[in-house]
Amino acid sequence: MHGPPLIGWGLVALCAAAGIYCLSRTRAGAAGERRAAWGDALMGLGMAAMAVPTGALDARPWGTAAFAAVFGAVGLHALAPARARAEASRAHDGHQLHHAVGAFAMVYMALAMAHSPTAGHGGVHHLGAGHEPAGTPLLTGVLLVYFAVYVVRAVARIVPAPAMVPGEPPWPGPERAYGSGLTRACRLSMGIGMLAMLLTM
Repeated sequence: MHGPPLIGWGLVALCAAAGIYCLSRTRAGAAGERRAAWGDALMGLGMAAMAVPTGALDARPWGTAAFAAVFGAVGLHALAPARARAEASRAHDGHQLHHAVGAFAMVYMALAMAHSPTAGHGGVHHLGAGHEPAGTPLLTGVLLVYFAVYVVRAVARIVPAPAMVPGEPPWPGPERAYGSGLTRACRLSMGIGMLAMLLTM
């Protein structure tokens, strides 16, 4: 990432923690939930790797190619019609579409920063005074709007309006609420991380 190192390392920690938690969820739940957890884990860990501040690692041309290849494959896999038909519910289908958008956003960021006219040694772009932003402003703006809306909706899901139904408890069981709440918090964290990474372009 090409912003302040402190923000970069904070994003690394946030995304890595989210990815590791999602990885721990890949053995629980229904098949659709496990697939979603795998996708979340891959996105979180991939974002952690991309958020490492510029200069902390020796940049090589194969780094950009590897990110583009891996996340391009992830995005295509998430969009595959057979995968969509195999999902158990529309909620899982929607999350697979979100995975696809996130994966292609990662490909876009990697390629845009590597091919920026102001890229430094090894194809790494440094954002700062006197440097032009990487990527296409219109596409970057569209992605920023998408992830901003996603974050707002994720916050609304984490803090729902209480609905009292006669004869039913106001909240789910503690184990279900704990797992669901943490999963949503991890997805919210990754959405915020994606916003922060796009803003550094």
